[in-house]
Amino acid sequence: MFFFDTYALIEIIKGNPNYKDYAKHPFLVTRLNLMELYYSLLRLFDEKKAEYYFELFLPLCVPVKNRTIKSAMRFRLYQRKKKNLISYIDCIGYFVALENDVRLITGEKNFLGLRNVEFVK
Repeated sequence: MFFFDTYALIEIIKGNPNYKDYAKHPFLVTRLNLMELYYSLLRLFDEKKAEYYFELFLPLCVPVKNRTIKSAMRFRLYQRKKKNLISYIDCIGYFVALENDVRLITGEKNFLGLRNVEFVK
């Protein structure tokens, strides 16, 4: 099982062959990722596609605990001080992956070198 960030979800939807094998495995997301995905699909495609994938991935959402939000924001501040700007949603996804003991799958360069991350372009 994996945690797919929004980057990974978009690459899967676009048919990136580097994500083909990952898409065969069960995965987790959060509603925050679906919010980002919905917006991105509206921008890249249309409302029909955005609706389809939002509903398809909705059952895979895990809740975000209060402690997860706090840990993720401390992590974001630490990364920001190192000039590594990771979005709020990506920080939360990273900690959801850690808490669920699954690897984060992403192509976001800001995650290079972080533990528990599989970087896929």
